[in-house]
Amino acid sequence: MVSNFYDKIAKKLGGYGYGASPQYTSEYPSGEPEKVFKEKILGLASKDKIALDIGCADGKFTLSVAPAFKKIYGIDTSKVNLDIAKNHGGDRKSKNVEYSPQDASRTLFKDSFFDIAYCRRGPSFYKECHRILKTKGYYLQIGIGEMDTIELKEIFGKGQGYGKWNKSVLDEGSKELQELGFKVIFAKNYHYFEYYPSYKEFDLFLQGVPIFEDFDSEKDRPLLESYVKKFNTKKGIKLSRHRVVFEARKER
Repeated sequence: MVSNFYDKIAKKLGGYGYGASPQYTSEYPSGEPEKVFKEKILGLASKDKIALDIGCADGKFTLSVAPAFKKIYGIDTSKVNLDIAKNHGGDRKSKNVEYSPQDASRTLFKDSFFDIAYCRRGPSFYKECHRILKTKGYYLQIGIGEMDTIELKEIFGKGQGYGKWNKSVLDEGSKELQELGFKVIFAKNYHYFEYYPSYKEFDLFLQGVPIFEDFDSEKDRPLLESYVKKFNTKKGIKLSRHRVVFEARKER
């Protein structure tokens, strides 16, 4: 279902990093999670290390960190996104990048192969990451927190992780990593806000994310209008976001 969703969106929008994207501004009271996540990856990178990008999508982020590594393997279940990534293979930064369609829960890589594995907002398969990482290798993740877009989901009565507000992604993730033999070096919640300048931009945003995989601009108009009416501010249409960032080292 999710794989088909990303194929559909990649075809429609031309990839996340290279295609059309909605306009918005952001406020980060406790720091910008994407920036923290990328800085941590680059802080661990070196020209003798091999990294795995889990859920690489259209490869734009992969290419942004590729120069810091000996090699990066990018995997994804969306063939359309991988085709977009490969179409950018002429980029000088992509010479040490190799893409392949793989299931992150059961990859084709041998044991203890990677120095670093990282995942951006995709499903987390900690056990498989433990298998393919070298001892003292690092796993980094930016994940979607349990409170992400909670007000929007409440109005729609559904959505990604709907009703699981009381299950801490940070606590559960930390516990699972430790049980597998990782040492959690960094784990932090980031709550922030996005502001969309118009109904049109907010609608475009919802078309391109799996908050509601069945989102339909026409059928869902009454619910979306209800949300916009309630959360329209001088800064724009307000959306609460929640991300978690992990850094863990394989100890055994």
